[in-house]
Amino acid sequence: MHRLARYAHFMVRFTVLASGSKGNCTVVTGGNTRILVDAGLSCRELFRRMRLVDEDPATLDAIIITHEHSDHVAGLAVTARRLGIPVYFTEGTHRAWVRWLSPRKQMTYTQWLEQCRKQAAARMAEADAAAAEDCDPEEAEISTESAPAETAEPSPAKAPEKDPTALPSVQFFQAGKPLQIGDISVSPFTIPHDAADPVGFVFQAEGVRMAVATDLGYIPPNVKAQLKAVDLLLLESNHDLEMLRDGPYPWSVKQRVLSRVGHLSNEATATYLETEYDGQAAYVVLGHLSESNNLPELARIAAERALNGRASLLANRLLLAAQNEPMSTICFS
Repeated sequence: MHRLARYAHFMVRFTVLASGSKGNCTVVTGGNTRILVDAGLSCRELFRRMRLVDEDPATLDAIIITHEHSDHVAGLAVTARRLGIPVYFTEGTHRAWVRWLSPRKQMTYTQWLEQCRKQAAARMAEADAAAAEDCDPEEAEISTESAPAETAEPSPAKAPEKDPTALPSVQFFQAGKPLQIGDISVSPFTIPHDAADPVGFVFQAEGVRMAVATDLGYIPPNVKAQLKAVDLLLLESNHDLEMLRDGPYPWSVKQRVLSRVGHLSNEATATYLETEYDGQAAYVVLGHLSESNNLPELARIAAERALNGRASLLANRLLLAAQNEPMSTICFS
């Protein structure tokens, strides 16, 4: 069945496939467009979870990345190549991701980017020939050196390594500058986190606004402004302060988590919900819960107390996103 007919009654959908320190990814659907937000699971696991919630991976149109930490990009390259879809980054995030995957590359980022553009053009020109030779696009290689000249009896040589950063297409965006991906409007905004250029997003389609704000040490004014008048809010509730302080992490890691470029605690999230949140969202989703330093019940109780203390917010439905299984799809008809 064609996907338009299949989802005719639910044209705007939001599905958290995974949320936590072991992997993050969410599918946002609006109109005829479907975007994967982060790809922190392996390609195989990501596809498995999509099918569990009746989502077809083949219908994804693009991937958009919040930041380069491994729990947000672990399956990025393989997923993008397998589906042949573009990946949207800020330039700073792309630069950091490239350096993380290829730390030994002896060239500047600008040189590498230009090389990628030339190689992409060459691959397009040779696509017909590659198809005739039954070349598998997933196994296509990017080499940083020219191939050696053929000889009558070529000597055995080590095959060139595949470039782990090869993607079908890279599109850049900037925080503070809205962009359009198919039928979905995307408003990226800067968040305080210890990454190169981390962002959150507000997605809008069919008049529905959905915000994603995880991996932030505190909620600054620019983020508060973005989280107003949304119909769905995915907000971090990472750790319980006492569990973190008494937990197994080294003190240096605890300091990082507690810092203003770390992660939001249950208490910080509850304070925001009680004092700053405008109460407009039909759904509030708590995400990125730590498995070592939090319990779902603690995050839920803190948020419920914050919301229940304000009579006007009782209509908000509070949900928790999990690490090990996808959350039921939220649909806006």
